[in-house]
Amino acid sequence: MSKRLFVGSLPYSTTGSQLEELFSKYGKVESVNVITDKYSGQGKGFAFVEMASDEEAQKAITALNNYNLDGRAIVVNVARPREERFDNRNRGYSHQPKRW
Repeated sequence: MSKRLFVGSLPYSTTGSQLEELFSKYGKVESVNVITDKYSGQGKGFAFVEMASDEEAQKAITALNNYNLDGRAIVVNVARPREERFDNRNRGYSHQPKRW
């Protein structure tokens, strides 16, 4: 099991310190990364939390999945490995409109 957890369905106002405080009840939190919009800075409703051990991560999942945080039932599960993104630059695709 991975120590990195996905936390979804968060209220957009959720901060990293709020999540760190919540998850620290179940073990040592190594990092919190709240995903935000790069233009507005507002949260996108999900985050990643890394716990110190697999056992602590499992405790957090068991306790916090469907936990009510500011009126929203949050989702907590093991984060999937990051996939490589498809980069269509230099692959014959053009961002320019076609001119017929």
